[in-house]
Amino acid sequence: MTDVEAEFVHIAGLRAYLARPRGGATGGMLLLPMITGIDAQVREYAQDIAGTGVTALVWDPWHGPSADDTAREELMEMMGRLDDEKCLAEMAALLDHAFGELGLVKVGVIGWCLGGRLALLLGARDPRMANVVAYHPSIFVPTPPNHTLDAVEQAGRVAAPVMVLHAGADTIMSTETFGRLQSTLQQRGTGATITHVYPGAEHGFSSRGRHDNPVNAEAYAVSWPQALDFIGDTVRS
Repeated sequence: MTDVEAEFVHIAGLRAYLARPRGGATGGMLLLPMITGIDAQVREYAQDIAGTGVTALVWDPWHGPSADDTAREELMEMMGRLDDEKCLAEMAALLDHAFGELGLVKVGVIGWCLGGRLALLLGARDPRMANVVAYHPSIFVPTPPNHTLDAVEQAGRVAAPVMVLHAGADTIMSTETFGRLQSTLQQRGTGATITHVYPGAEHGFSSRGRHDNPVNAEAYAVSWPQALDFIGDTVRS
């Protein structure tokens, strides 16, 4: 594994977390966390990615708080106030930094839960994306008032290769919604579609806090190495 340096940084007025291989890299990933924000596990995800030779830059949805120091109830309230367009604007600023100051040539996006949904939206919005990875994306029915963009419809505009990792027992994105998402992605004119389904796994199965259920732990153990391979294949030169 590549030696990694990691730290919190400030970019265009935004707090972020940067993990990168010592000696640099030409490929990178923008990481969009789950409700936990940039907590210990999300930092671990970033370091895992950097350990494969890919720079990882993490967007902070909460501008400071995370599950490390903030109650889940408060994070849930904050999630209900997220604005799609504001989130996408912040991500674009981080991408500008990645391609500019960080000197990256190829950059993709990976998100978990709420970040999985936003990864699909960013992939649709920004043609610079080299890939989109959506881990058990939170696509609700009915749609929350603050979700002004339709992630399933928008997914059809993604030109890059897409990997979706779906929890078979997901209680947020239903089997029907997953079917519509898969169909939309597969009807695109460009960009490979790779979908993984983990029967019995719960929404958020990648979270260590859910690994007391062995089905979730096994789903994560199988999925994460494959996601890392997909990332490397699509952003490393």
